[in-house]
Amino acid sequence: MPIQVRIPTPLRKLTGGAESVSATGATIAALMQDLESRHPGLKERICDDNGKVRRFVNVYVNGDDIRFLDNLQTAVKEGDEVSIVPAIAGGER
Repeated sequence: MPIQVRIPTPLRKLTGGAESVSATGATIAALMQDLESRHPGLKERICDDNGKVRRFVNVYVNGDDIRFLDNLQTAVKEGDEVSIVPAIAGGER
């Protein structure tokens, strides 16, 4: 069973409108490579030119932010749910 990756609305044009897609890989980095092979253009919107997750994008594994885990080296396994969430800027004025 592959890993389910939840895709935010602004990126769904790259997944044919799908809000969730399947991918495989042992780490988030490998998962990103697999996503890119299946949905070209997706990785560049999630990762910067250095391969790091963009500042205004959050990636979660089973609800845990990978920035507080092992970042792109965070291990994933079958049955995990990965969510890509664009950060919402702003706040109270």
